[in-house]
Amino acid sequence: MAKEREMTLVAAARPQMKKKAPRDWSQQKAQDFLSVIEETCNVSEACRRSRVPMTVAYRRRKMDAGFRASWNDAIAVAYSRLELVLLERAFNGTEKVTTKANGSEERMREYPNQIGLALLRMHRETAIEADSELPADDIGEIRERLVRKLQRMKKRDEEQEAQRAELRGDAPRDEAHEGCNRGAAAQDP
Repeated sequence: MAKEREMTLVAAARPQMKKKAPRDWSQQKAQDFLSVIEETCNVSEACRRSRVPMTVAYRRRKMDAGFRASWNDAIAVAYSRLELVLLERAFNGTEKVTTKANGSEERMREYPNQIGLALLRMHRETAIEADSELPADDIGEIRERLVRKLQRMKKRDEEQEAQRAELRGDAPRDEAHEGCNRGAAAQDP
């Protein structure tokens, strides 16, 4: 009786299942690779430790949907861990030891202002929204708050898209002007 081979989901024009080849990564090798990413948030280091060429790792991520999802999860865990370390450093500082001319050591705490300022910038709007919101008493008030919040989010997304378009050098889109051009093009013989 032939041994059934494991199937894997691959990316193609349409997602499809294929039989795993003998040269494919073992579950253990994939788990080792992903645990290094989760620990370091560094793909190069994960490739080095698991002895996998970077091109092979990225090809697998492209072709194997399950591996891609696990990779994204590992990056999310590493990102959260990094964020916590930076928050801890911003709040508690780091200990710095300096040696004086007489040979004695002096210990002091350094607080990285750049991290604190970046965190303030990132969370300014959320803090303002939290301070301005009152406890809701009825559904109508909750609905109004949601609509206002969605409008603010839409405005922020539009501003970010405009900034990205400006960086790419795209011309701003003028919806009314495009509609006129379409109408004129439809009338030309």
